[in-house]
Amino acid sequence: MSNLLRSLLLGAISLLPLATVAAPPDTPTPTIADKTAGMKKYEGYFNLYWDAKQGKLWLEIDKWNTSFLYQSGLPAGIGSNDIGLDRGQLGATRIVRFERSGPKVLLIEENLAYRAVSNDPAERRAVHDSFAESALWGFTVAAESPDPSGDHALVDATDFFLRDDHGIPATLRRTKQGSFHLDSSRCALYWPQTKNFPLNTEVEATLTFAGDDPGPWVREVTPSPESITVREHHSFVQLPPPGYKPLAYDPRSSFFGISYLDYATPVSEPIVKRFTARHRLEKKDPKAAVSEPVKPIIYYLDRGAPEPIRSALLEGARWWNQAFEAAGYKNAFQVELLPEGADPMDLRYNMIQWVHRSTRAPAKSSRATSLSAPSASARIFSSPKASSRLTKRASRTPPKPWPWRSLASVNLPLTKSATRSASCTTTPPAPSTALP
Repeated sequence: MSNLLRSLLLGAISLLPLATVAAPPDTPTPTIADKTAGMKKYEGYFNLYWDAKQGKLWLEIDKWNTSFLYQSGLPAGIGSNDIGLDRGQLGATRIVRFERSGPKVLLIEENLAYRAVSNDPAERRAVHDSFAESALWGFTVAAESPDPSGDHALVDATDFFLRDDHGIPATLRRTKQGSFHLDSSRCALYWPQTKNFPLNTEVEATLTFAGDDPGPWVREVTPSPESITVREHHSFVQLPPPGYKPLAYDPRSSFFGISYLDYATPVSEPIVKRFTARHRLEKKDPKAAVSEPVKPIIYYLDRGAPEPIRSALLEGARWWNQAFEAAGYKNAFQVELLPEGADPMDLRYNMIQWVHRSTRAPAKSSRATSLSAPSASARIFSSPKASSRLTKRASRTPPKPWPWRSLASVNLPLTKSATRSASCTTTPPAPSTALP
């Protein structure tokens, strides 16, 4: 009996702490002001906060379920023509949105390859739910603040911006240059080109890829071939306002275009819809045979292009204005030298970019949104070899105006090399001061 009483007594004592220890209270989520106290704030399209002590970049999200443009790029490349990872190369162009569920925030890439252009919401929803979207990243809310215009949430975006979005290891593997991986200990935010503006947020990062047995092309252009350091750029950009009139793509025009499947199409019509990627260009006087544009198309030449090639590039690119004049637009296409201090990766600038390679060859790159609307970005690359030919041509008599009837019929597409967002055709404001 005494053994039984002793066992019961010991059991009661062992359970006593469970009854007396209270559960910890829920820790309230701090406000953004409290969380960011002491941090450097950079206001813009999405507010940024830099915590220098922790080495973290915080992103304030105030636009929920609102589509915007996410563009990545490669401002500092490898320098090999054979590998093909050039300075200024554009990466993926995505239409994305932020969604929140409790403390979790997802960055969702919309699937615009399949849609139903219909006034029936149920029909649109059926197509939307039939094809997968892509969650590009998941964030955790660290602070929040109510606001009359909508809730604001603060997330740690450091790892998001320090990841590889350009597929560098895959490209090196495909070109048989070795097996490389991102080394996080040698990655950091690059502040000289991290900036914020009212309609776009720009973040740049230095990334290092480590590998074994690098290939001959890597050895040719890298000081330490087992360590490849480049920079990648991320742009969050507000989409252009409504009012753009899409133009059906004509394969005879030789211009770039976009396409998608429209499941609201009548069975008697093709389900694939194709549209021309072009600038938004409107006349000040729509009734005039020749009129100045509401907003001109302006291209900026990279200041890195040396003379006499710089002058040749400016002169040669400006010849395009003759085609626009023939189509009824005066001073619609302009080419200027990039303002000193401006960032070539800032998506507000249409760029003619100067690129050096270990072997000389021209290149070009372009991206357009899949919104059957305006084009999304423009990069025309020039190299010493390509520009040497242009220098000789520029010394000759400029060509006669082009009597291209197709040019007027497609309502003035851009050059054959690239296209740009309609919201970005105005002259950008002077570049702001870089972040720390």
